[in-house]
Amino acid sequence: MEVNKMSVVELDKLREQITSIDQQLLKLLAERQQCTNQVAETKITHHIPVRDHKREEQLLVSLIKRGQGHGLDAHYVTQLFHVIIEDSVLNQQALLAARANPGSSLPLNRVAFLGDKGSYSYLATQKYFSRRPGELLEIGCQSFGEIIKKVETNEADYAVLPIENTSSGSINEVYDQLQHTHLSIIGELTHPIKHALLVTQTTDVNRIKTLYAHPQVFAQCSHFLAELGNVEVITCDSTSAAMMTVNELQSDTVAAIGSEAGGALYGLHAIKSNLANQKENHSRFFVVARQPVNVPLQVPAKTTLVMSTVQKSGALVEALLILKNNSINMTKLESRPITGNPWEEMFYIDVEGNIQDGPMQVALEELKNTTRYFKVLGCYPNDEINPTKIAAVTALAQDKQEG
Repeated sequence: MEVNKMSVVELDKLREQITSIDQQLLKLLAERQQCTNQVAETKITHHIPVRDHKREEQLLVSLIKRGQGHGLDAHYVTQLFHVIIEDSVLNQQALLAARANPGSSLPLNRVAFLGDKGSYSYLATQKYFSRRPGELLEIGCQSFGEIIKKVETNEADYAVLPIENTSSGSINEVYDQLQHTHLSIIGELTHPIKHALLVTQTTDVNRIKTLYAHPQVFAQCSHFLAELGNVEVITCDSTSAAMMTVNELQSDTVAAIGSEAGGALYGLHAIKSNLANQKENHSRFFVVARQPVNVPLQVPAKTTLVMSTVQKSGALVEALLILKNNSINMTKLESRPITGNPWEEMFYIDVEGNIQDGPMQVALEELKNTTRYFKVLGCYPNDEINPTKIAAVTALAQDKQEG
């Protein structure tokens, strides 16, 4: 018994030491962030791009070598500093964007999104506006049309709209809404989607008789549903509505599919996780507002277009060649039927580029003259921060093993 008491005392001391080290790490990370903000100020003054991949590679190689000197694994150091560098890049981009759009910062950000607290759109909203100044006022809506209308009528300043998912594909209704609104896309974000089977009380999966979820969620978890067999599937307007319903029913035979974080807001817990067909499941969201934003040329940008071509052979190829000839990379091409015009389609295109850039301006003018209908839905900062890849990580890890 005495030995056990001593062990507990030693363990408590070690935990106190770890807590102290963690606090020091947080302080140092905050100091680092302040330095990167000063770097951003310099880049604004001298028109220097946010990212310097060569500098990032040199930094990572140096950190890996130093880390190995302290007994740290090369991949551990790499993953840790990928997160730190990503945070630095996003903070610098946000600072540059704020300077390029004076007066855009609001003391209160009124944001419309699908569902209520706990929905994936709610979680994406929290994530995006955590880097923006001002308080957040959440406005839950029951349809994409209602979300758009909230911003159009100035009941909300922004809308967060899911546009595509790596498992279930594009959300066509949102594309259709964007075509017929005067709102502009001002931002994007990618959010991981982790579906779990959520219940109010401990139960077995085999006892579940009824499932509640958004239609997109059911599509993303079709393999899991097939394994369940004879279960009633009831669609809801949002994942939050599904979780709210299960909370109200308080039955061990009903469940919702949604995120564990969202479920916790409704007193639900997961009895099975990772339900999506694709384990790497992510959704991309657009942030829209009444006015477009100016994206500084130092910040990597995307532009989303919508167009219809004339009805002749090779018309689409001709339009896409304009992008190729101006060295503009297309990242997405989506077609949608034009209502009332059988066999005719509207094309939605994402490209890498800033509408203030010379080649992009040339391409846009040529597309206007070539297509039958053409509209820029928005130019916005590219939120996909690709980690710097260095072959040295593998090489250094091998050197350590051989050494």
